[in-house]
Amino acid sequence: MHPAKSVIFFTTATGAGYGLLVALFAYSLLGEAPADNSFTWGAFFSAFFLIIAGLLSSTLHLGHPMRAWRALSQWRSSWLSREGVAAMLTFIPAGLFLYSWLTFGMTSVYTFLFGALTAILSLATVYCTAMIYVSLKAIPAWRNLWTLPVYLSFSIMTGTVLFNFLVELFAVPTSRLPLYSSVGFLLYGYLFKGFYWVFVKSAPKVATIQSATGLKASSIRQLDAPHDSANYLMDEMGFRIARKHARKLWPLSIFFGFVAPTAILALSFVSNLGGDVYPAGLALFYMTIGVVIERWLFFAEAKHVVTLYYGEEKV
Repeated sequence: MHPAKSVIFFTTATGAGYGLLVALFAYSLLGEAPADNSFTWGAFFSAFFLIIAGLLSSTLHLGHPMRAWRALSQWRSSWLSREGVAAMLTFIPAGLFLYSWLTFGMTSVYTFLFGALTAILSLATVYCTAMIYVSLKAIPAWRNLWTLPVYLSFSIMTGTVLFNFLVELFAVPTSRLPLYSSVGFLLYGYLFKGFYWVFVKSAPKVATIQSATGLKASSIRQLDAPHDSANYLMDEMGFRIARKHARKLWPLSIFFGFVAPTAILALSFVSNLGGDVYPAGLALFYMTIGVVIERWLFFAEAKHVVTLYYGEEKV
């Protein structure tokens, strides 16, 4: 599939934004969130900015972005529509969560109720995003039991690492739990992504040129392509990434997305040279690079069954 830049930014940015909202609720529930208004404003602003920027960028992939609002009416049958509805609904409790936090404090029952609803709707939105891809029968690489856990784990992972950076950036006193949990969720994200990689590489092909054409011969060869020039199907559905590029990008996504940030944060357990904000920021920077590469590969390596009519033998 063709990796649209807007969709890559959307899934990365909104995932981190919703993950940060979940982290804010979780740490407030545990009494580990900093009781500092500057941090609260900074954290909520970061979450809202990432979510809004991601949602706006997603409309750039549409043929008519100004008609994006019409997609919300198809929530009964479309995961894309459900995602939009969930995203819009999340802003209501999230705003009340911020107001309650600033007015009554993080230990208030109102803060807990609005925070819990915000976390539930945030995870529901990420769930709907993942289900957009899981529901596509024509793309076997996405229609498996690991796509959903990867999206959810990446959201929590990126949100937690971002939370840890904001704690250090605002220099507010707190325990080391954000740091420890950042390392834990980085490993958690890598675990699920590892399961996804193994499954996709080892799973049997579900569609072949025989099943596409209805021919029973053991060996079928395409004599001529359906089109003699480039077309939309081949640009969007038949995008190909060279194997040599994939071999280079996968190690980079693992190193930047998981190895480097985990090592940097783990080293900061025992070293405070230069302050914790520098390793926290560097870990966030490396992780973002790795996640963007991973998300690009997620789209680029996925094959649509229509490519069986354009030279592919198995998908």
